[in-house]
Amino acid sequence: MYVCSCFGITEQQVKKHADAGACTPRQIASACKAGTDCGGCVRRIQALLGRGDCPRRELLDQRQEPVTASRTPPAAVSAAGIRDVRLSGAA
Repeated sequence: MYVCSCFGITEQQVKKHADAGACTPRQIASACKAGTDCGGCVRRIQALLGRGDCPRRELLDQRQEPVTASRTPPAAVSAAGIRDVRLSGAA
């Protein structure tokens, strides 16, 4: 059955691109142009893609707690020999 009549793209072709890693209608469009003309097939493409395995979703599931950087106290910076050098005439 045709999904995109503008470019003659079938359900099978969309599924093939999805199996190859396309997870979004935009990625399907990049692969075969479906959804780039009238846009009438975009919802059908979304339905075909469903909630399948998408690498981005897998990465989101593997999230870890953010790491915060430690701040160097101002005294340690000045003790390291870093000094404030200003150009003449600068405010």
